[in-house]
Formats: sequence, structure tokens, C-alpha cells
Amino acid sequence: MENKPSVLTDKYEVGRLLGQGTFAKVYYGRSIRTNQSVAIKMIDKEKVIKLGLTDQIKREISVMRIAKHPNIVELYEVMATKTRIYFVMEYCKGGELFNKLTKGKLRDDVAWNYFHQLINAVDFCHSRGVYHRDIKPENLLLDEDDNLKVSDFGLSALADCKRQDGLLHTTCGTPAYVAPEVINRKGYDGTKADVWSCGVVLFVLLAGYLPFRDSNLMEMYRKIGRGEFKSPSWFAPEVKRLLCKMLDPNPETRITIAKIRESSWFRKGLHMKQKKIEKRVKEMSSEESNTDQPRSINAFDVIALSSRFDLSGLFGDVCDKRESRFTSKKPASEIISKMEEAAQRLKLRIRKREAGLFKLERLKEGRKGVVSMDAEIFQVTPTFHMVEVKKCNGDTLEYQKLVKEDLRPALADIVWVWQSDKDEELVSASQQQEEESL
Repeated sequence: MENKPSVLTDKYEVGRLLGQGTFAKVYYGRSIRTNQSVAIKMIDKEKVIKLGLTDQIKREISVMRIAKHPNIVELYEVMATKTRIYFVMEYCKGGELFNKLTKGKLRDDVAWNYFHQLINAVDFCHSRGVYHRDIKPENLLLDEDDNLKVSDFGLSALADCKRQDGLLHTTCGTPAYVAPEVINRKGYDGTKADVWSCGVVLFVLLAGYLPFRDSNLMEMYRKIGRGEFKSPSWFAPEVKRLLCKMLDPNPETRITIAKIRESSWFRKGLHMKQKKIEKRVKEMSSEESNTDQPRSINAFDVIALSSRFDLSGLFGDVCDKRESRFTSKKPASEIISKMEEAAQRLKLRIRKREAGLFKLERLKEGRKGVVSMDAEIFQVTPTFHMVEVKKCNGDTLEYQKLVKEDLRPALADIVWVWQSDKDEELVSASQQQEEESL
């Protein structure tokens, strides 16, 4: 490759080399406009074409645009010149997780935290039809807050890569981490192959060495094919059981991610994490306001909030709807009471933030963390209110499903009309109510 540019398209300063592969080098970069640190992957076009990897690069770009998750390295933008392709990505200051393992095994709580984040990221990928196929500590990065970030989707596959039998057939991955069915070249399920690799990573995190080791590659493959490994004596019984289910050589009986989440070892760590979150929430709640009077708005504000005036479609995916509104003829106290009752029935945590503003959170983590939303009550007239529900955190699809299938039916007694259903009615109703109050 030719010498790297010191400034890239007047947007990024290019610094030190962070790593390199067969046809790409990754450099540290800095945004000239925002001063944000980035990682810039410089790919040699000539080598890509010569090696026949054009489709692979296109697939990697597609996958990284689909897989937006807190525990996946984010792709900010892609640029190109006559000789190079540039991936501008999230910079992970902590480097590879592999570097931490060179010092030996990790503490159980540290290993659990990394594994938990890995499972969240991989589960999210699978929900979007993405299979990583090269999960290993070298491809797991850490940010400055020690959060895990899955990287390098160069060997990944999309659901449409499957053949008519519904399986993937490309043999790829790193030998020590690859599932036995991938080695056998008879077709494999991408989700089950990724679960195997996650099991190998978990073993390495807790043991400090690989479960399948041999100087002879064919002998190592034989051990992988038979699932022959021995857990060290310091492994807890519940983690041994989980590993045996993840490193099951039969993909048909191998544990699923849903069942991993239900395993005693996984839930034990989640329980400890939940206790820390609840303590933090309790501390925050003690500082919140006690006033119950909701904020006032008029009919013109309601009209402005109507989807007829919503310009969000100009700036992103119109299907990615993160808020909805409804009107009610009930007093604020009754709306609040009904929301608290619904939250209890739906197993949501509800807490007051300020006057007329509440936060609702799921107790269980989803694919992108805990789904949470703000619910704010606005007073149009003393007997007419509008409530806005807006996603704050978590997966948008999970949030939309929670609102549509759970929250709407639970609040049916107090709702007059949902905006997303009947904008015209919502606007005319709010105008009518205000005129009546005058």
C-alpha cells in the first residue's frame, strides 16, 4: 500500500497504525470538525479485486449498517478514492480483549460481564439475520469504559446467503473457535455455529487457555468433532453445565441463546447487575420532584405534534418510530393511577422524574439493553390531556412491540384516541375541547 494520507478528504487527521491484515490497515484518526477519535480502516482496492473479495467488502458494509448495537463497533461512514476504500469506525481505546487474556484468566465477574455483552451483541445480530462466523477474543474490542464491542464482520453472512436447504456452506473462521459442523462441510446453521464460538470464548475468559488444544491441527479437529474438553477444577458447577451445552458437537441439541439467558450461571450474574441498577435508580428517585401538576399545552401544540407535520421521514427510516401519543378525557390523577397499574401488570418499573413525566423500564434486558420509555402528560384543558410515550433506550422493534401489544390494551380504559391511528380526530378533538373550556 502507498503511504497513508496525513489528512483524509479534509475531514480526518490520520495518525498511528493500530493494526493490519492481508489487504487492509487500520489507523487512529481524529475528526477535524468535532475532534472525535475514530479508527480508519484503509483497504487496498487492487488487492481486493485481485483476491476476488469485492462481494465480501460490500457484504461487510451492509452488515455493519444493519448491526447498530451498543456492543458492536459502529461504522460512521465509507469513503473511496481510485486506489482505496476507507471505513471510518468507532475507536475502541481499550484494544483487543485478547490482550487482557495474555496475562491469564479473568475474574468470574469480569468474565461474566464480557460474556453478557457478547451474547447481547450476537443475539441482536441473529435477530437481524446476521451471522458473524469469526467470533474470537481478537475480534472483540474494548472501549475506554471497558465495554465490549464486536468487530471485524469480514467473514460474516446474511440470511440471504443461505442455500435452498436453509444452511450456510462456506467454511470459514479460526480453527480453535470454529464449530464441528463448519469443519465437516455439510452445511450449518449460522446461529448455532456462533453459539459454539461464544462457548469457546467463555471457556478462554474463565480458564486463560483454549478448550481444544493440540499441536496437530487434525487432532485438534478430532477433539472439536467429539466435543472433547476438560474444565479446570476452579470452574463453578453451573458454568461447567453451561459450557457442556454450548460446546455440544451436535448442533441439533446445542443450547440456544434464549436458553443461555435462562441458565443459572447467566441469571446469577444478571441478578447481581440488576441489584446495582436498582440501587442507582433508588438514589436517583430520592432526588426527584414531588409536584404532580402536568405541563400545559394548547391545541396549536397538538397540531404541531401531529404526524402530518412530522418531518422525521426526511432524516431517517420512517419505520423507526420511537414515539406515539394518545389523548384522554380523564383527569391527570386517573391517568397516572392507570399507568402505575398497567406498569405493575406488565412487570415494568415506573418512577417519577418530574411533574407529569414518568420513566417506564422493563425488568429484563433485551437485545440492545433494557427497553425504557418516557411517558409525559400534557394538560390541554382541565378535563382533556395528551400523553406522549417516547423510547429512551433499548431495541426499537422491542419497544414498538411493547407499546402496541402490551401498553395499548392495558391503557384502553383511559384512552380516547391514539395519534398514530387517527391524527385528524386527535387534532380536531383537542381544538374542540379547548373551545369548550373557553
